[in-house]
This record gives sequence, C-alpha cells and structure tokens, in this order.
Amino acid sequence: MKKSQFFASVSSASSLTFKGIGGSFVLLSVALLASCKDDDNSDPQPKEVDPTVAAQYYTGGELGTSFLVSSSAYEQPTPVVDQMGLSRVFLRGEKMFEKPFTANHLGGEREGLGPLYLRTSCLHCHPGYGHGQSQPDGMFNTNEVGNGYLLVVYNPDNDAYVTWLAGMPQGHAVAPFKSPLDESKIALTWHDYTDHWNNTFPDGETYSLRYPEVELPREAVYVINQGYEDATTNHYEVRLESTIGIYGTGLLDAIPDDSITAQWAKEENAFKRGFIKDFRTGWFADGQWQADGGAYYTNKVQGDGSPHVRRYTYAMSRGPLMDAAGTNAIWNITNVTRSDRRYHYLDLNGKIYATYASKDPEVQAGFPDYIRQVTTAEEHPEFFTANVEENIFNYLTSKNLPAEMSDDDYIAFAVWHRGLAVPAARNIEDDDIQKGRRLFTQIGCAQCHRPSWTTGDDEVYDPNLFTVQDAKSPYFGKTLASLMPRYPKQTIWPYTDMVQHKLYMKNDIRTGWCRTTPLWGRGLHQTCSGSPYADRLHDCRARNVVEAIMWHAANEGGTSDATHAVEGFRNLSKEERAKLVAFVNAI
Repeated sequence: MKKSQFFASVSSASSLTFKGIGGSFVLLSVALLASCKDDDNSDPQPKEVDPTVAAQYYTGGELGTSFLVSSSAYEQPTPVVDQMGLSRVFLRGEKMFEKPFTANHLGGEREGLGPLYLRTSCLHCHPGYGHGQSQPDGMFNTNEVGNGYLLVVYNPDNDAYVTWLAGMPQGHAVAPFKSPLDESKIALTWHDYTDHWNNTFPDGETYSLRYPEVELPREAVYVINQGYEDATTNHYEVRLESTIGIYGTGLLDAIPDDSITAQWAKEENAFKRGFIKDFRTGWFADGQWQADGGAYYTNKVQGDGSPHVRRYTYAMSRGPLMDAAGTNAIWNITNVTRSDRRYHYLDLNGKIYATYASKDPEVQAGFPDYIRQVTTAEEHPEFFTANVEENIFNYLTSKNLPAEMSDDDYIAFAVWHRGLAVPAARNIEDDDIQKGRRLFTQIGCAQCHRPSWTTGDDEVYDPNLFTVQDAKSPYFGKTLASLMPRYPKQTIWPYTDMVQHKLYMKNDIRTGWCRTTPLWGRGLHQTCSGSPYADRLHDCRARNVVEAIMWHAANEGGTSDATHAVEGFRNLSKEERAKLVAFVNAI
C-alpha cells in the first residue's frame, strides 16, 4: 500500500484512529496495515491522497504528533519521550503540572505555596492542558478551574506595567499575608460590539461580537489601601490575557533561530514594499530598527546574558522554552522557590508590597508562627530578630530562601513541558476541508498564519544555565538542556509566523501588539477543556472561528493587515465560509 493510500485508510476506512484510539503510532500502523491486508483481499483500494496533504496529518512531524482526539488529546507525550526512555519522568512532570501546591512546609512534593500566589496549580489556568476558558459576567474568581485569565494592569500613557503589582498580579495569599488584590471587588463585564459591517455578511447571514471589560477599583489593591501612592495609582487601565495551549511548545523551540530571523526579513521586505504596515519582532517595529537588539531575549540573573530569539507569549517576551512561560510560571504562579530562584515573586518594583506588609499589624502578629514553619533561626537569623517589621521585609525580599521544589521535580516538569505532543489534524484530505485550506491561503490568512516550519538540529538552549546541584539526584551535575526530548528535522504545521501584529480591536491587548497565535490543535479546545465556546483570541472574546476572523478587522482605531483577508472571507459564499471554518477546526 502506498503512503498516500495509507493516510486515506486512516481517515476514512478506519475512523477509530482519529476518534478515540491513542497510544503509539507504531501500534496504529500495525493495526492499519492489517486492515490494508483485509482491504486487498476484499474491499476496493482506498482512494489516493496527495502525499503533501497526507503529511499534514503530522502537525508536529513524525516525532511530535499524537493520534488521540478525545478529551485527553492535549495531554499526550510525543513519540520521542518513549524513544528516549523518558516516559516515567514525563509522568512525574505531569503530576507537577496537575496537582495543587500547598502551603505546608513539612516536606514532600508540592510544598511551599506562597506567601503570595496566582493559582495553586497550573491546571487551574490550562483546563485540559489548553487555552483558558472565557468567564461569565461577575466577580473575577480565579479559584475556578478553567479561569486562565491574567490581569494586565498598566499605565496607558506608555503601556508600561504598573510597578505596584507583579506583571501577573496575584489574587491570593497565605496567612498572615494579605492578597495584593481583593478579587471580590474586581468585576468582569462582557459588552456587545457592532462592527462597521453591522455584523452582517453580504449574503445576509449575521454574527455576534463581544469584548470584555474589567473594573479594578483602587480599594481592591492592598498597597493602595495601606497608603501607597504614585502617578499611576489614579491612572491605570486593565486588560485580560488568557493562558495559551502548552502542547507542542517544544516543537516551536526546535525551530532554528535563523529560520525565524529569515521570516522577520521577509516581513520587513513586505513592510518596505507597502504590503504590510504592522509587524514587530522587537528588532524592527513601525519602520524603525532598534539598535539595542530588542528582538533578543537575555537572562542576566540566572544566565550569562547570551541573546536568544524571542518566540513565546503574546508579547514575545520570552526566548527559549527552558526559560519561557512554563518554566517561569511553575515558579511565579505558585511562588514555589527552587534552587535557581530562591526569591519571591511580589511586584515589579520588588519592595512595595514588602514595605507595606511589613508594617501591617495583623501580618506582624502572625509572622513569627509562619516563619517557624518555613525555616529556622540557625539557617536565617535575619528573619528571627527582635524587630518583626525588619524580619518580614527581609523574608519577602530575600534572595536566599530555602528551595521548595527539588531539582529532580523541576527537571521532570521541564521534560514533560517539552515532551507534549500536538494532536494530529483530523480529516484533512476531506474535499470540503481541502477547499477550505485553499481558501485560507487564497484570501490571505496564511500571510500571518504561516502553515509550516522545519525544525533544525534542535540543540536545546537554557538561558537559566540550570545544572542539578543535589548530589543525591541521579541527574547531579547534568544540565537541564541535556535531558530534554528533541525533534530534529521535522516539518511541523503550527500556522504562525512567530511575529507580532496589530488588530486594532476594542479594548485591545496592552500595546496592541500580539504574536500570531499558533492554530494547531485549537479545534479540539471544547473537547479538551469542556468549555461551551471555542475561546479564541488573547482574551477569549471570540466564541467561535467566525467571530475570531471578524475581530481581525473590527477597525477600532486603525486598519489591520488582516483586513484584506477578512474582506475576502466576507465575500465568500456561506458554504465557502463554512469550509474555511471547518479547515481551521481540523488543523
């Protein structure tokens, strides 16, 4: 049987392969080859499929794709995890992601939550390992599993984060400390929006649009209540950003830097020729080169400051995966320290919360009992002096706290993070979906949602330069990077150009700039998360693909580079629009 015929049998002759059967692709191959033999004896040969189309089932390449499309589709390890003998380590890392951390200091896994924190577990923000869910009108409650929203509080004059909160503001605290934000006073409201096409296609079909608004009153902010004031305490704005899917991020890490910078050069050329007007890499923005090398991420705290291409987060604020959202979040979301980060995540200033908490009489009253659970006077005499205010301040600002997460647990978490597969595409050879694929390219969606990339040799970089220091660890003396799953020479299909663009939406993302979100696997969001909506775009404002597309040209203060593609979508027939949507949901 030809490879192209094999893929046809996967999608048509055996629907089980993409609708509920997981596990190794080798096992799938055996089962399907057996079915092919049966076909040879009785049934007609399956139809021929274009090999190029068939290869698109492997969204993460042969080394990074899983073939499960049930509610656990985002949770599967890549084939490489098993090939490298990392399955047990992967499962240990998965536990670090799923299970809540606790405030106890009695030893054991997942101890050390707080003193301030955003969530008790990663799974709170990533239901089913994917994108966060949109939340209803009402109180901003982050205790709900599925609420992946992070508050973005910033100065609208310069788009800079306020310094009196963390970049990802905490809404919880371990007693006797008090939360930086009182979530019961924060309100989320959804508003209907009507675009300049009156939410109507030329053929009369209508659609709905909505956007979120967050009210964060001054009285909800702890340090303001305690007396802190600066130029922004009466002048700030709030936006929402939802967590993104974490599957396949290791494959994006395997894209060579020079491939990404080549994409930058391509878009710079298009900019100069007038074909696009809004793109940013950090290196080149609004027609101006940045001489400070802003496109490159460096870590001068744990690392040596070596430059790395930015590729993660909406703001492209992070470089390689080993110092990107996941490895950073396992520390700052929970405030659980580790051997390379023996300090707390408090606020961007670093001392504002510590100053006011140390002066709070109720915090002072409870601190002696709290600190005795954390450490001893022999280890940290600076936390046990006769001056409780100084003790609290020293503790909150210390750079030498006990490590609460073991090196082995951190290694396992990193292996799990880089080892998550991408779900295979579904029914990609279907005639209607192929028509949708062609329309996706024809109207210009692929200009920013670049379909495929090729990974390089996949030399893993770790800006933290983390090396296991625990002599009792089986990894003693080994670096984090040396233990990771690798994905060399793979064609992958993430549908992103790894560049930032502007969409000019109502209540847009801070700065207006947003990295092109990978589309792979997003069609399974509702299946995996249990959300009633598709929850597309950075703040989950789009409840389905049509809404997401139409927000690309809502024209709130400007015309985006996606406007021509949206106009093309509008001018398709209803049937053609449905095929394009089916394609987006299939990849």
